[in-house]
Amino acid sequence: MKILKFGGTSVGSVENLRRVKDILISDQENKIVVCSAMSGVTDQLVSLVENIKLEDAEAITRNIHRLESKHTDVIDELVESTEIKNVLKDGLTLLITELFEIANQEYSEIVNSQIITYGETLLTYIFSGFLKSLQIENVLLDAKDFMHVGTAENPDILEVSRRINKMFEEGVQSSIYITQGFVCRNLEGDISHLKRGGSDYTATIIGAAVNASEIQIWTDIDGLHNNDPRYVEETQPIAHLTYNEAAELAYFGAKILHPQTVSPVVDKEIPVLLKNTFDPEASGTIISNKTYRKGLKAISAKDGITAIKIKSNRMLMAHGYLRRIFEVFDNYHTSIDMITTSEIAISLTIDNISNLDEIVREIETYAEVTVEQNHSIICIVGESVINDRNSYKLFEILNYIPVRMVSYGGSNNNISLLVDTKDKIPTLRFLNEKLFHVPHEIVV
Repeated sequence: MKILKFGGTSVGSVENLRRVKDILISDQENKIVVCSAMSGVTDQLVSLVENIKLEDAEAITRNIHRLESKHTDVIDELVESTEIKNVLKDGLTLLITELFEIANQEYSEIVNSQIITYGETLLTYIFSGFLKSLQIENVLLDAKDFMHVGTAENPDILEVSRRINKMFEEGVQSSIYITQGFVCRNLEGDISHLKRGGSDYTATIIGAAVNASEIQIWTDIDGLHNNDPRYVEETQPIAHLTYNEAAELAYFGAKILHPQTVSPVVDKEIPVLLKNTFDPEASGTIISNKTYRKGLKAISAKDGITAIKIKSNRMLMAHGYLRRIFEVFDNYHTSIDMITTSEIAISLTIDNISNLDEIVREIETYAEVTVEQNHSIICIVGESVINDRNSYKLFEILNYIPVRMVSYGGSNNNISLLVDTKDKIPTLRFLNEKLFHVPHEIVV
């Protein structure tokens, strides 16, 4: 069985939904299709959540009617049969009524999750009905019935497997199953979500749960490129990546992948393919445990980084000092991305500032703290990248851009630079010219 995930752009219009249909029927192998919400719908639902917080009844009604109109228009344009159109619209009315009921509750985190995951429910309902209107048999699965992941950071694959396989055994058999990405249930069984971009993660969790033969992630670009094509010209798709390379690139900002995408499938060695919905014949990128070429592969950038410098009046490496610093961040569930040390200071970066004030206040009781925001991490990735003969060229950036921090040597597969976000694009372009317009040679 294969898992095919289609993102918001891939299902963002009637034309694109027809493209997805063509992709599905071109492959006869059994498959589970994971869909995101249509482009822009999750943003509308986030806005709806704000209306709920403000208890703005008029705005709630207006927002939901806008969502209903959008999806009604899709049904009208997508489905030819008047009879099937009417059936789908009746079902849509029931879903919209349920959305109104949720939106009229007092705001809570559970209500928030129920609302912002509703776009996937609307889209999969319509898409499943569209396929059936063309006599393409399929079964619509409610992800809330089996995506009991516990915690997103460490999903309970065995529980997901038990639940989904029970559904297969007891339900209607089909060669195509349609389900929602993004939505899940937490340890308490409440509706939750896998954060933005989480449909990728849904696909690999399901893939691991059913021991899929492969997982295909369909988006609007032909694979993962060696630099960000939004800012850099002449980027190239990468044919092969290892799990480690893909994980590094995703964590450090590659938009095509959710940061945790590959983690569920590494031990099972299930390949992940990144494909282009608008050019299905393009090779795309294959992510697996195989290393086809070592050395420099790609560059990614992660924005929203805050740099924190902690200066002690005593020797920094005094026994217990570093442990004391790290415990503060751990107590506030705040991960550290980069870290460098000197004799009397430690510099580090975080991307989650929700507890920044509390962290600073606690550390300031025994050290001087300086905070700098609006930074970006530029990450250069590749198996054995530190042994690539051309890696030294990246440090020529020091002649042109003020680099705040450098992380080199902590991993053989990653070299990271911290720069002011206003310098991100010039840095990406400079590194692209220096690192990818030359032949690469590895020292073994």
